[in-house]
Amino acid sequence: MAAKTKTAKAAFERHGLTDEQLIAIWRTMLVHRRLEARGFELNRQGKIPFASAGEGHEAVQAGAAMAFERGKDILVPYYRDLGLDLGIGLTPYEVLLSLFGRAADHSGGRQFPHHYASKQLGLYTISSIIAAQTSHAVGAAYAVKLRKEQGRAVLTTFGDGATSEGEWHEALNFASVHKLPIVFLCENNEWAISTPLSGQMGQPNVYKRAEGYGMPGVLVDGFDPIAVYGAVKQAMDRARRGGGPTLVEGKCYRFLSHTTDDDDRTYRSRDEVNARRKDDPVPNFERFLIEHGVLTAEAAEQMKSSVLAEANEATDRAEAMPYPQPSDLYSQVYAGPWEPWQ
Repeated sequence: MAAKTKTAKAAFERHGLTDEQLIAIWRTMLVHRRLEARGFELNRQGKIPFASAGEGHEAVQAGAAMAFERGKDILVPYYRDLGLDLGIGLTPYEVLLSLFGRAADHSGGRQFPHHYASKQLGLYTISSIIAAQTSHAVGAAYAVKLRKEQGRAVLTTFGDGATSEGEWHEALNFASVHKLPIVFLCENNEWAISTPLSGQMGQPNVYKRAEGYGMPGVLVDGFDPIAVYGAVKQAMDRARRGGGPTLVEGKCYRFLSHTTDDDDRTYRSRDEVNARRKDDPVPNFERFLIEHGVLTAEAAEQMKSSVLAEANEATDRAEAMPYPQPSDLYSQVYAGPWEPWQ
């Protein structure tokens, strides 16, 4: 853990977060940024077939992850949620196992990259179909309510593009009708792959749609992890108490292409992207912590070195692991014994 500075601390709204928690949030943001860069590097080296990008989403995800109660809550994320997955306990080694498609991966190396899963962490695997995870999440929340499980809530996430899908609307409506313990978190990065927000919806504020479904809608700065934590924690606490669902919208931005298979230069200018770099949450939050006496500059550099070393170790370790055996192809497809040739 990075050391704290001994200089006087300026007051700011913490929403109850300790210095240690604030530093943990920033570290999650660093690991998120480093591992996604590693995914792009490995793809360009021809070592993995695909990687997605969440650069610009670090703050909204790390802040939301701190509001997640490990061992109780359920996370149903989408494919751009590496930071959230790391924030609730997924390790860099597990991330690299998924990217390399190795047999030791939770899914046996058979799932699409960035579709992490861990029953132990309460992390659901997802479908690549846009917005499908929201109906899965509603099903999980319905089960929590039917079983009368107290103090548990479901957090599900999605991009702004998902809000144009029918399943998203169905999920919110069902959750509201049945007053389910769930929080819907929209990471609005202004782009649904190559479609800008203006081409998706006439009302650019997603949170305002909550009123039509009879649930609270909350808008938060997705570049501010502390503000995101406060909003998501309040919504999760409400859900755990039986207060029903909430729609939270975190405004952020996607700095990179949609994935390694996408070239965002075909639909937006470099000037636009470069202009938005002033909002980059990773260096901005580092400066904030230093200016407010939570972290020293020296400790910040040590943390960056530690994160890089951990990423390198995880990469080398995962790459050395074996691929799945061809004989495993038909395992974990159906419950119970089953032979494909009979």
